Amino acid sequence: MKITATIITQNEERHIARAIESLRCCDEIVIVDSGSTDRTVELAVNLGARVVESPWRGYAGQKNWAAEQAAHDWILSLDADEALSEALEGEIWNLKKTGPRYDAYTVPRLAQYLGRWILHCGWYPDRKVRLYHRARAKWVGDFVHETVQVNGRIGRLEANLLHFTCDSLSEHLKTMDRYTTLAAEELVYRRAHISWRHLILSPAWTFARTYFLQRGFLDGMEGLTIAYMAGLYTFLKYAKARNMS
Repeated sequence: MKITATIITQNEERHIARAIESLRCCDEIVIVDSGSTDRTVELAVNLGARVVESPWRGYAGQKNWAAEQAAHDWILSLDADEALSEALEGEIWNLKKTGPRYDAYTVPRLAQYLGRWILHCGWYPDRKVRLYHRARAKWVGDFVHETVQVNGRIGRLEANLLHFTCDSLSEHLKTMDRYTTLAAEELVYRRAHISWRHLILSPAWTFARTYFLQRGFLDGMEGLTIAYMAGLYTFLKYAKARNMS
């Protein structure tokens, strides 16, 4: 079992070294870069990754194209702001020794937000398919929140994939602006009807679900911030869609 790790990048010099250095269990690392103007490519090459330049195809399209460039059929797909924990790296080493019993594997993802590891708010365990055989799986999702669709059996890895999200509120707001635009474009594409209830009740419900039902209050001030920003995300998504229609 040989594995190619794939990472799509654009101006990720702050994260890329940490991601690559966590991938010692992989036989190849492929970086697909879409026009970085910082030191992302330089850092990746210096760390032994193979860098391929490519125009942007959307998140799912870019990740599928990255898998096509791999020398091996097993793909470990990471985002640039993610890294394998030592425990997950060890679990993948063991899987390589014993051989895969499934066509794809999910991993739990543990997120760090404003310097704190978040265990509630609906953020954990946040299982994602990240290790898969490319003949049995592909990325789907034209706009935002792309996922791996598997045609086969899915197994589970138990150690955490680490996700280093926002270090500041300004970074969170900047990211939210980009993703709410994509989410709004998807709503417009689906011709979704948006009423005042979406703008008033949905954000309030999102906050309440995140903070109370998903126990965000146990994550302290960071949990409160996540809940509030989740409500704001919902409002902006619908407000932008109405403005685009």
